[in-house]
Amino acid sequence: MKHNVDGRKFGRNTSHRVAMFRNMANAVIEKEQIVTTVQKAKEIRRVVDRLVTLGKSGLPASRRLAFNRTRSNEIVTKLFSTLADRYKERAGGYTRVLKMADRRWGDAAEMAILELVDHPVIDRKRKPRTEVEGEKKAGDLEAAAKDPFGRFRKLFNPKSKVKGGGHGSLAAAPKGGAGRKTPASSGSSKSGSSS
Repeated sequence: MKHNVDGRKFGRNTSHRVAMFRNMANAVIEKEQIVTTVQKAKEIRRVVDRLVTLGKSGLPASRRLAFNRTRSNEIVTKLFSTLADRYKERAGGYTRVLKMADRRWGDAAEMAILELVDHPVIDRKRKPRTEVEGEKKAGDLEAAAKDPFGRFRKLFNPKSKVKGGGHGSLAAAPKGGAGRKTPASSGSSKSGSSS
């Protein structure tokens, strides 16, 4: 019986589950927003909220405990400086779970966004290319415009290493007596009896 035992197992043993929670909690604190399944988001929310509470206390013992749970100096520094200042007036509930309309492609799992509340606006747009990369790309486009099938010509070059020049040509067939004998050329009688 499972009386008073909380938490989802996720089909993992204890060490695997703890490592997964640690990695995902570190990702939430570092990036301030991640996309995961709804069930994982609800479990990781508990871990992140407890870490932020440790960061708000500011004690050296809390800092050691936070390092023990995250194993990252950068995460501990952010917890005890940036996030502690951001959430000093908030009594709890430092994270929010927003369910997404789209399901995951492979197994149709229900997905959610787990994010820290009151986080700054996150810019997820692609950065514009630099001039040097833009010139390279323009040169590639010009070459492709001149010969759109150039890269395919390399793949299907008629001057290949196979004798006969092409796939399935008669020139590549073995010559001599190594070929398969047909019944007409074997010289046996139609009756099939042996003498």
